[in-house]
Amino acid sequence: MADPLLSSDEEVERFEAAEPADMVPPMSSPTRRLAAVAWPAFLMAGVLEMLVFSLVDPGDLHWLGGASVEIDRKAVYTVAFFVFWVVVGLGSALTQLILVEPNVLNKPYRNHL
Repeated sequence: MADPLLSSDEEVERFEAAEPADMVPPMSSPTRRLAAVAWPAFLMAGVLEMLVFSLVDPGDLHWLGGASVEIDRKAVYTVAFFVFWVVVGLGSALTQLILVEPNVLNKPYRNHL
């Protein structure tokens, strides 16, 4: 059936989807595992930073011997964030390790020749 809005001389242009500029390769398994550990740990370190420093003033911190911590507030925030990130990341990495199937871990090494 002909389209009444088009004259017989006009051609219908076909819509062609453009190819993506660059195809993103899928992440390898180790990269996915690293991303699955690092990104949530980063987010939770930020949350932990907000929770801790909403209750603790960096200017009131003392070393274990009782001496006052003589470090800039921003440095305390930065160091604490990275410590929180590492600790939460280690917890996530241990979870990833526990989730690995035993037959994958106990696979015999066959490439020794």
